[in-house]
Amino acid sequence: MAKKKWSSTPAVTSVQDKPATLKDLLRPEILEGLKAQADAMKAEEQAKKDAERAKAEAARKAEEKRLENDFGHLLSKSSLDWRKHK
Repeated sequence: MAKKKWSSTPAVTSVQDKPATLKDLLRPEILEGLKAQADAMKAEEQAKKDAERAKAEAARKAEEKRLENDFGHLLSKSSLDWRKHK
């Protein structure tokens, strides 16, 4: 005896069945204002990250330049095989 195949139909939910979200309850003007504020905050955070990255890059370059003039550092980094330079 063959088993019956149950056809599963997906439950269709209408818009009326869904609970109201905060986005639905807010006026469009307030929603636009909040979106603009969020965009401004993201732009400010990105500018802060860029400034911090530029500051770190400048500090790294200054340290590298200082070490290029330090004879002890150059001597420790250089190869001790002087026969290559004859």
